[in-house]
Parts: sequence; C-alpha cells; structure tokens
Amino acid sequence: MTPAQSSSDRIVLGLPSKGRLMDSARAWFADRGLNVVRSDSDREYAGRIEGIEGVDLALLSAGEIPRELAAGRIHLGVTGEDMVREKIPDADAAVRLLTPMGFGHADLILAVPDAWADVETMDDLDAVAGRLRAQLGRPLRIATKYHLLVRRFLRANGVADCLLVDSQGATEGVVRQGTAEAIADITSSGATLTANRLRPLVDGVILRSQAQLCLSLTAPKASAQVKTLDALASRLDVPALASVAQPQ
Repeated sequence: MTPAQSSSDRIVLGLPSKGRLMDSARAWFADRGLNVVRSDSDREYAGRIEGIEGVDLALLSAGEIPRELAAGRIHLGVTGEDMVREKIPDADAAVRLLTPMGFGHADLILAVPDAWADVETMDDLDAVAGRLRAQLGRPLRIATKYHLLVRRFLRANGVADCLLVDSQGATEGVVRQGTAEAIADITSSGATLTANRLRPLVDGVILRSQAQLCLSLTAPKASAQVKTLDALASRLDVPALASVAQPQ
C-alpha cells in the first residue's frame, strides 16, 4: 500500500527505509511496544506496525517523508528537522513537530577555511563578501544542499552578496577544489570539517537538528483515523494527535 492508497479508516506512518535512521526509529517504536515489520515482498516501502490496529507503514527516504507529510499522503513521519524545514517552505503550516526522538543529531553550520584566521563571525563573512566583490567583481560562493535554510540564515544575518552553489556530494571538499570559498552543511562530530581544513563560524549554527516524530496538518482525518491517532498518541506518550491536527 502506497501512502496515497490509505483507506479512510487507517492512518499511514512514514519511516526511513534504510540505514541508521531506520534502525534507530525501529528501536524507538519497539521501546514503546510497537514493532516495525517489513513486508515479505521485494517492495521496500511495504510493511506493517505490530502492536496497534489501524496503522499502515510506508518506508521512504528521509528526504521523501517531508514531501509526503506536506502533501497529506502520510499522517505521521520520522525524519530530521533539517529535512522538514528545507523541503517544506512553510513548514509550520503543513507539519507539526511532535517530539524529538533522541537520535539523528546533526548541526547545519556555516564553515570557512582554517586559513581565514580573521574570519570568525557572520559579520566577518559579510566583510569577506564585500572584499571579493571589490577585488574580483563577483559574490562569495557558498556550497550547500540546503538552499532554503542557508538563504534565510544569510538574510537574517545581513549577509547579502553571496551565491549559493549546489553541492549534492562531498560538500566539505569543494573549497579545496576551488568551487566555493565556504560551505554550509550538516555535521555531527566535526571530524570531516577538520580533515578538510574547515571550521565553523562561532555564530554560524543555522539549525541544531535531530530526528523528529512529525504530524501532517494536511492529511485527511476521518473519525476512525482520529481514534487511531489518539490511540497511537497514548502509546507513544505524545500530545493527543487529533487535537494538534489543525494549524494554530
């Protein structure tokens, strides 16, 4: 059953389909008496939840889950807050973050080369952008895959003369390659930044993220689904889901 095919008496829970996020999510639900079971079929998205009635399982990529929540094709989903806020422009109108889950910790940060000894803050970065414009006639380039979040952060900090360079691979390596002067990326330990001779700005934390249990505010909720949502809320020890099903 795909998310779009959920019947009116059932709800759909979207979980990461593979990797550490999936393993941690399964353990989180198991600790609360709910077992995530993959389907016997070869379709990765198929599965079920044992321990409660009326809940179907959709196994998706962590990046797909925000899209499905916003579209109302799944009722609940587990994904990083960074994914929610990057993939959904008006996230708070479409999705409610119900509870942090204690895993998937990562910070989205702005980092510059170690060689820039006098660049420590966002104001310093703005000054560098001004010098680049004056000397080379072009903007400061920042490599990232988080365009929405980074653009908003730069605007909020008054850094205007920047060009975001799309990077879907090893973002930390682009500075040495000459593709960009700085990066904005997710980091957990900081080891990869250090290995690439980069360091975060002291006020350059864009978002401190972790896995969140998220509720769609746009998914249909018939009376049977409302009952299932509230039964699930009780099992998971989160606020009554039906009561937060509409934007405030």
